[in-house]
Amino acid sequence: MNKRIGVVAIIVEKRESVEMVNRLLSEFGEIIVGRMGVPYKEKHVSVISIIVDGTTDEIGALTGKLGRVEGVTVKSALTKK
Repeated sequence: MNKRIGVVAIIVEKRESVEMVNRLLSEFGEIIVGRMGVPYKEKHVSVISIIVDGTTDEIGALTGKLGRVEGVTVKSALTKK
């Protein structure tokens, strides 16, 4: 299966969910090229941006697991080829 490059945006609204998000990101570390996290204290959320390089199955598994974490919203955009 072909690899794609993309970005995954993660918004964490429940502070208790941060540990699980970090655990999942570590689990999928082999497809993560870079990461930027910004705590937005005034709004009580954290915004994390992940650059990924993997198959659609690998990226889908990561975003699917993240999306099932309570208080977490996930969106992704991938290259077409």
